[in-house]
Amino acid sequence: MAKALWRRMALASSVACVALGIAGQASAQNRAFSFAYDQPTTTAYGVAGNLFDAKLKEVSGGKFSINQFPGAQLGQEPQMLEKMRAGDIDFVITSTANAASVSPQAGVFSLHYIFRDQGHLTRVIADPAVAQAFRDMISDTVKGGHVLGLMTMGMRSMYSKKEIKSVADVKGQKVRVQATKTEDTHFPAYGAQTVHMPFGEVYTSLQTGVVNIAENGVNVYLANKHYEVAPILSMTEHEANNNCIWVSDKTWNSLNDEEKKWVQAAADEVSKVEPAKALQLEKDSAEKLKKMGVKIVDNVDKSGFAKDAQPIQDSLAKELGPHAVKILALVRNVQ
Repeated sequence: MAKALWRRMALASSVACVALGIAGQASAQNRAFSFAYDQPTTTAYGVAGNLFDAKLKEVSGGKFSINQFPGAQLGQEPQMLEKMRAGDIDFVITSTANAASVSPQAGVFSLHYIFRDQGHLTRVIADPAVAQAFRDMISDTVKGGHVLGLMTMGMRSMYSKKEIKSVADVKGQKVRVQATKTEDTHFPAYGAQTVHMPFGEVYTSLQTGVVNIAENGVNVYLANKHYEVAPILSMTEHEANNNCIWVSDKTWNSLNDEEKKWVQAAADEVSKVEPAKALQLEKDSAEKLKKMGVKIVDNVDKSGFAKDAQPIQDSLAKELGPHAVKILALVRNVQ
């Protein structure tokens, strides 16, 4: 009797061990990756995160998903880039301008007035040749991470306590810009003085007068309440607010070929769907700001800005490097 009981207990133990082993194998196949960005979830970054997560779950059959860390929980973009390259974060979204901190040629996307309109911008972001050229550039110039795809938040415009109706209104003004050679060349051409600082310091700097003007997308301006300290948004639309999705090499190299296809498919979905959603978000944000009493200057004379920017485009692209020259040509050729 005791012997039979012992056998039943041994069998039950063996079954339990097998079950645990199977469960362990199943859980090992399920991965939740860290996905970080420095804007609120209400911005296009949040839109991109949700699109990426939904597509990744779909193509992986639920095996892969992401945990989003918005609002600079894991640092500002330059810090997140370093953490991603070290393998501490799986995926990050950064502006292409901040990508220039590790690959200066990425500054080509910050060239002013190279996008004819929002429709052209949308088509450029979705263009496979442009995306591949950008990925090739990062592959050749950056260690520790690479770019999966491109996205956009629309156009960047300037905001201040005063109206900006023409290029004359920025002469002598202190403008907060992202730290790229591109912006450090364009804004002085308009007669402005550039100031670099992390995005998280912009609100206080506008409030205290450390800078007179800042520039960003309409939704970012709304979501971060910059209208409280700079209540006039002037639609200069001088530069595209482009972004890229990065993956850590450590994470990428841990995936098999099929899993890499899942991740790339998720990034491709963002590049395909996000731009239209982002531009609608910009439009909705502008309407909300107007109802709040924020003054939006739509009739900015952009001709002076464009005239000063045009001669810089080719010379700066050439100075940045061959990848930048190629990408600029591809952008111009998108119909």
